[in-house]
Amino acid sequence: MSEEITRQPPNDDLKLILSRLDSIDSRLSALEERVDRRLQETRPIWEQVLKRMEGIESRMEGVESRLGGVESELHDLNRKFRVFNADILKLQDKYDDLEERVRKSESQPT
Repeated sequence: MSEEITRQPPNDDLKLILSRLDSIDSRLSALEERVDRRLQETRPIWEQVLKRMEGIESRMEGVESRLGGVESELHDLNRKFRVFNADILKLQDKYDDLEERVRKSESQPT
């Protein structure tokens, strides 16, 4: 254990380490080049996708604004329908009253 831990590795070991580092460096460079090529190939696709998404978003805004108008019209129609139903019920009630009065008048001896 008296051997120094920080001693220089033998030349062969150093050359092997440097060789492996060079190999890793060249593989990493090749990988970077492939990634750059792929990015260049897919960039136009993504630009088209983004452009189409912007178009879709603007169309959705138009649809949403029209929906607000439709909701307002539906609310008005619903209110009118409720009033119409109430009027029909009143007419039915008056008709029933009138029918009862006619029946009573017909059943009374004259």
